[in-house]
Amino acid sequence: MEKESKRTLKIFAWASFFNDMGSDMIYPVWPLFVTEVLKANMSVLGFVDGLGEAVVSISKALSGFISDRVRKRKVFIWTGYVCGTISKVGYAFSTVWMHLVPFRVLDRAGKIRSSPRDAVVADMSTRQDRGRNFGMLKAMDNLGAVCGILLCIVLFNIVGYRKLFMIAAVPAAISAILILFFIKEKKPAENKIYEGLSVKNLSGNAKLFFILSAVFALGNFTYSFLLVSAKLFGFKDVFIPILYLLFAGSASIFSLPFGRLADKVGRKPLMSLSFVLWGLTVFSFIMISGRWTIILAFILYGAHKGALEPVQKTFVSELSPVEYRASSLGLYQMVIGLCALPASFIAGVLWDNMGVLAPFYFSIGLTAVSVVMLTFVKEPKV
Repeated sequence: MEKESKRTLKIFAWASFFNDMGSDMIYPVWPLFVTEVLKANMSVLGFVDGLGEAVVSISKALSGFISDRVRKRKVFIWTGYVCGTISKVGYAFSTVWMHLVPFRVLDRAGKIRSSPRDAVVADMSTRQDRGRNFGMLKAMDNLGAVCGILLCIVLFNIVGYRKLFMIAAVPAAISAILILFFIKEKKPAENKIYEGLSVKNLSGNAKLFFILSAVFALGNFTYSFLLVSAKLFGFKDVFIPILYLLFAGSASIFSLPFGRLADKVGRKPLMSLSFVLWGLTVFSFIMISGRWTIILAFILYGAHKGALEPVQKTFVSELSPVEYRASSLGLYQMVIGLCALPASFIAGVLWDNMGVLAPFYFSIGLTAVSVVMLTFVKEPKV
């Protein structure tokens, strides 16, 4: 069983690696493509990115709910990677920003893979290694991102936006193939169809954690604002992917160690640390004193993601009923994802009407509230 679990985790990790390689060939130049090539303003960029995150939340919730009911995981995982592959081809043929909307929806709907996959990882882990396993997945995510960004830097000036997007579809397709042909799904122990998760199945502790995460998500705007801010403060287009590389590299380095640390010291300390690191990232942009401050901010941003994402999934899986893990993980992602649409849109409106720094001040306030609320969450012992 242990050998099979390790094999499954490795395949998941490599699939995540290739998918993020493809995605992050696009992400560093995405905000520039939307605003400069397709001529959209910051409010539109915030809307498109926020819409994508909202779709992510809904797709994760639905796939988690259905997966728990029918006790099947694999079909959601490989289908999700196929959606990501098709969307990248769609981006390449978009000529106005409105064309991006259906492909952005399809791209982010590909996240139907996340809740079922995370439920498999949580089920085959123990409290002693669950943080490490989620940390390993995130580390491979971010390592793939690093490779994708390097490919973006090398290829972008040679092939341009549209051919780059077409090339990016190839690694995503490899991810789908890995899951389809190399993951063996066990038949459920019983044929029972579960009714599905209800909010009443969640403890008050879990509900509080969901609420504070939603508050934090309302201020946690898309990375696109950080990249555009960097350009406004003097970085040339060619250097923007390098800043994104610093972020992804930092996240890759910190994900596994932070996951292991969560297993040793607990989930709450790491969650608090992730909030503090985001606060420092935002504060760095407010207090910019030179280009080195921005470089430091992107390293802090990567450390924030490296701490936040593994411990979030670990914490939620332990706060939730075992039989409803996929549903709970999906519901959690829906809560914070539905906050992402207003978060990025509000940030765009604040940027356009009140100045570049307005979204950053707004975010610091909500982050502080989240830290205070986290102190009232009780960490499960098993």
